[in-house]
This record gives sequence, C-alpha cells and structure tokens, in this order.
Amino acid sequence: MPRGRLPETLRLSRSRLLMSGSALLWGLQFAFLTPSIGIILVALYSATPWEVGWALMLYNISGFISTLVVPSRADRKGDYLRPLLWCGGLTIALATALALVMSLPMAVLALVALGGPAGVGIGLLFAHQKHVGTSVSGIMKTRAIFSFSWVAGPPIATFMIGLLGKRSVLWAVVAIAVLGLAFTVLMMRERARTGGPIVTEDSRESVLTVLREPRVVVMTLAFLVLVGTTSASVATVALFATNRLDLDVIWGGVALGTCAALEIPILLGLGRLTTRFGPARLLLVGSIAGVIYYASLVVIDGPVLLVALQVLNAIFIATVQGLGLTIFQEVVPRPGLASGLFMNTQRLGAILSGPIIALGALPGLGYAWVFAACVPLVLLGLGLLAVARRLGR
Repeated sequence: MPRGRLPETLRLSRSRLLMSGSALLWGLQFAFLTPSIGIILVALYSATPWEVGWALMLYNISGFISTLVVPSRADRKGDYLRPLLWCGGLTIALATALALVMSLPMAVLALVALGGPAGVGIGLLFAHQKHVGTSVSGIMKTRAIFSFSWVAGPPIATFMIGLLGKRSVLWAVVAIAVLGLAFTVLMMRERARTGGPIVTEDSRESVLTVLREPRVVVMTLAFLVLVGTTSASVATVALFATNRLDLDVIWGGVALGTCAALEIPILLGLGRLTTRFGPARLLLVGSIAGVIYYASLVVIDGPVLLVALQVLNAIFIATVQGLGLTIFQEVVPRPGLASGLFMNTQRLGAILSGPIIALGALPGLGYAWVFAACVPLVLLGLGLLAVARRLGR
C-alpha cells in the first residue's frame, strides 16, 4: 500500500460518516417537529383551526424567504457550514421557545423568526456537498439517509407525544439539534484541515440574474408542477382508500408506508444510474412511471393493486425528489441558491396540491379525480423540462 493511502482513505471515510450523520440528524429534527407543530399549537395554546392555518402559513412564508436569502449569502462567502451551525442553534431556540412560551402570539413569533431560518439547514448541507465536489452518487446517498429519517421520525414523534406528553417531542428536537451541532463543528474542523473554501466567479453572480434566466424559470415551474402532483397524491391516498375503495383507513397507511420504504433503495440505485444514463433520462423514466401510477388508480378497485402500484409511485417520487436537486445544482451555478430554489419548489408544490386535492369533491370519481388530474400535470411538467433543456442549449 503506498504511503499516505490509508490516512486518505480514513479521512474520506470520516468525512462520509460525518455527512451521513448530519443528514440523519437534520432529517430527524424536522421529521419530529414539522408534523407535530399543529398538534403542539392546539394542545399547548388552544389554537383554533383558523389560527393553526395562519400560523403555518406565516411559518412557510418565513421559510420561503429564508431559503433564498441564507443560502445566497453562503454562496458569496463560499462557506456553508458556519450558516449550518447557526441554523442548528436556531432550531434549539425554536424548540425551547415553543416548550416554554405561554401565549399563541409568542409561539407564532418564534415559528416565524426562528423556524423559517432554521429550516434552511438541510439545503445548506446539500450545497456544501456540491461545493466540495461530492459526486452525484454521494449526494443521492445523503438524500436517501434524509428520506429514511422521515420514514422513522413521525411515528417515533407520535409515540413520544402519546406516552410522554406534547412537550416531550420538543425536548427531543433540542437533544437531536445539540448532537447535530457537534457533527457540524467536526465537519468544520475537517474542512479546515483539508483547505478552506474557494469562492468561484460563478458564486458571485447576482441572485436576480440567476432568477431571471428563462431556463431557470421554466425548470422551476416544471418541478413545481411535478412536486405538486406528488404532494397531492400522498395527501389523498388514505382518503382514496376509504372513500373510493371502501377500505379501512389502515390500507392507506400500508400504501404510504410501502412507498416510503421503497424510496430509499431506489434513491441509492439512482445515484449509480445517474452517472451512466444522466438525470434527464432517468427523470423521464420516473415520470412515465408516475403517469402509469396515476392512471391506474383511476380504475383499480381493491387493496392489493393499491399497494402493488406503490412501486411505481416510489420510482416517481424518488426521481423527482432525488434527481431534482441534482438537476438544479447542474443548471444553477450557485450551490446554495440551487438547493434553496429546489427546496422552495417543495413548499410551493404543497400549496399547489391544495386545488388538486379539492377536485376530490367533484361527483362521479370522487378522490380518483385527483389522480386523473395528475396525469396531464406530469406530462405538462415533462414538457416544461424539455423547453428548459432547449433554452439551455
């Protein structure tokens, strides 16, 4: 073995371990917190449904703005770990505030002032990976770990709330965030030993200049449409199972659990396939799987097919969520802004899913109308991506 090979191998292994651990901890923080916010506002502050809706809207607006501002500042500095450290501190402050404040207005203020900026953390982590030259396969592995945390996090958080009370999940978030801070500090030390960040000419490009590029605008609209269909589909499956197929609600949970479990190995496989076939071709294949899935749900009549078809749903969601980040990082020259734009397609896609889900009130097909509407929307998204590729040329 050549001299120096073992230390370099150990260094790379340590870096990958720190990155994987950080992704898991960031995923768990918000997998614990995000699904529990509504429950916490109602249980601790007696919030009405109207007040919960307004609180979550203001929280998401803060997150939307923060996801553009914070990563853009990190791009100018060429340093994504220091802002990541601040985001971890804000997460601790947010969870502590929600556990201790006594009034709803103060809780909403904490969500807006602390929660919005804190939510940028995972985007900064992916931006750091891109900045230091991590391969597409490596970023996909990190994305798979993040997805795993969202499979495990919500059930654990629900169990804790039921067993230990509403505030227990908040203190769990604090503990996870403290551990995440330790991982970030270790990553900063690792980065300092291997050399400081380099600010490239592309990273100084104006945010408005990037956002005005027709290719970026069209690509963002494409993913907004695609993410909107995935959000609507996930939110509707349980309702579809009970109202359209006359099944017990547990079948909706089985279907969603199957899809979530399949996403992780698919994401890992996409990391290898992307280097061979390219993200555009794989996204096309995944979108075709999505079209077949949505069209099939319009005509199925039993639980077996509902669960079996989750293979296609998992392929579609994994390609959109996994390859979307890769495509944004290829097109947008600033890693932080690229991650921020893609994260905001998730937020805006969730908003777009509202009108799509509302189609379930139409007579005839009921909630099957949601999946019927998703078919042309996926095709529209593919058309917009084709236009974006042509603009890029």
